Amino acid sequence: MTSRMDDATVVEAIVPVSRETRDRLQIHVDLLRKWQKSQNLVAPSTLPEIWWRHVADSAQTLAVLPTAKRWIDFGSGAGFPGLVTAILLAETPGAAVHLVESNRGKAAFLRTVARETGAPAIVHAERIETFDAGFSEPVDGVSARALAPLSNLVRVAAPHVARGAVAVFHKGRDFAAEIREATLSWDLDLVEQVSRIDPAGRLISIRRIVPK
Repeated sequence: MTSRMDDATVVEAIVPVSRETRDRLQIHVDLLRKWQKSQNLVAPSTLPEIWWRHVADSAQTLAVLPTAKRWIDFGSGAGFPGLVTAILLAETPGAAVHLVESNRGKAAFLRTVARETGAPAIVHAERIETFDAGFSEPVDGVSARALAPLSNLVRVAAPHVARGAVAVFHKGRDFAAEIREATLSWDLDLVEQVSRIDPAGRLISIRRIVPK
């Protein structure tokens, strides 16, 4: 497990980052602390370990699928993991991360951070179902963290995985029960990876989703 220092160094234990990337991540964290007072972007109890609990944890998404440049992130909230992914890809030509967040205040926060960091993030202030109905571009990855049960995530990710994307979902200590529930309705090509932030959690990557 990585050190619990509350700064950008914990991210380097997950993925390599340049000085410019560290600066962009710092902008994200600084803006989050500023906006937190009005938007309640993250649980207040997690603020003292924001780098560990949120930023480094989110960096695991790209670590699972390091060659992916085009992403959809569902329920982006404060930008975890999608905005972190976009910041990590800021120096990668052709990168684009679509952040889907229906809460207008949180969407405004995401746009602000994207503008201030120059991250290749496109914010969609709409519900996931509305976004999915109108979006057909091919992407490499689909992500979500602390959003919904795996069975629900599989359903919204299925069209994108069918077009070649890999879904990467953060799951907590109840991951096994969520997998059992999801596989009642779906045939999944699924791989579990132990979280480097919380060993009780998993990064679930899915390359095939077919209804039973």
